[in-house]
Amino acid sequence: MKTLSFLSLLAAGGLLALSGQAQANVCPEYLDVEARKLHSEENVNLCELTQGKPVLIVNTASNCGFTPQFEALEAVHQQYKDEGLVVIGFPSDDFFQEEDDEAKTADVCFVNYGVTFTMVATSPVRGGDANSVFQHLNAKSASPKWNFYKYVVSGDGKQVTQFNSRAKPDSEEMKKAIESVL
Repeated sequence: MKTLSFLSLLAAGGLLALSGQAQANVCPEYLDVEARKLHSEENVNLCELTQGKPVLIVNTASNCGFTPQFEALEAVHQQYKDEGLVVIGFPSDDFFQEEDDEAKTADVCFVNYGVTFTMVATSPVRGGDANSVFQHLNAKSASPKWNFYKYVVSGDGKQVTQFNSRAKPDSEEMKKAIESVL
């Protein structure tokens, strides 16, 4: 009887462990994609990158009045990355303020502003051509009306809080939204 009880507990513990493992590998459908990294031939699997973590997603542009927000986005990335926040930038020319040459976009991000968070290749973020990540965000909240719209998304992808271009990434309002999903 003791052996059976012990085996039952062991089996139950194993099932719980497997259940926890399965949950850790669950990815919100909108992030179950690969995207090419900015100015690279390397792809990043957004599901593996985020692994159910909260995400700050931003549509960016190199030649916009809001481009200096890269500095605050990097600061937010540095502040919250160890707590699980993943920051992903999506350059877009939907508002005609992105470089035609990806190398120049990369220079703005990586050289001019020291961005270390993930930046993916330029793609549409609104309308019927929007990339799949922004199709999800647009359905959950609204399409960006300009560059540097910011989306704080819970780890399961169900909670989306949108901030317009004027919202500074390091503002108290944004930090509260980020901290609420950590």
